Amino acid sequence: MKYLTFLLISGLLVPPGVQAHEGPHASATPATAAPAPKLQATLRTLWHGHVEKTREYAFAVKAGDGKRSDAAANAVVANAKQLADAVASFYGPPAGERMLALLGGHWGAVKAMTDAERAGNRAAVNTAMSTLTQNAGEIAVFLSGANPYLPQDAVRGLLMAHGAHHAAQIGEVMRGDRTGEAKTWAAMQKHMDTIADAMAGALAKQFPNKVS
Repeated sequence: MKYLTFLLISGLLVPPGVQAHEGPHASATPATAAPAPKLQATLRTLWHGHVEKTREYAFAVKAGDGKRSDAAANAVVANAKQLADAVASFYGPPAGERMLALLGGHWGAVKAMTDAERAGNRAAVNTAMSTLTQNAGEIAVFLSGANPYLPQDAVRGLLMAHGAHHAAQIGEVMRGDRTGEAKTWAAMQKHMDTIADAMAGALAKQFPNKVS
């Protein structure tokens, strides 16, 4: 694939168009002291983008709005490419391609689960959850293999929790449970910070002279 051009900003490789926001919607939790605050903020922005777009897809599917759901799906893919490019900036293009394939598997399972929940197909929902679980393990193997500061079991646990949030949120959206979805959404955003911060901390340890 053709990678995005990266800009070197104060030692941090940041994809064009991705800004490390500091406003009220940038993060569900305040940034903790980090060895690479710019990297931390950028990764938080990217991971928040993932859940924002998957959530938008769920609401569009619930509403039966094909145009809106297509736009949201395309936005999820665009965000995945940015996340993959971030990985490529540290580990090279082949690693970026692998990350994109893994994120594609994650999104494919989330999309399938969303569509199945809307159709009331429990068997398909369960199949999608199994795929999501398997994918979490594959991502954990990849990231832990690339970075010794990302233990496989810890990464898998983070991604399993993330998958559970997707499943809960999708079900709540389709049932029209706004109260439940609001609680899940708050927890989901905080968890994105946890994932982003774990990655930022590990990259800062592995590449102390490359990030800021």
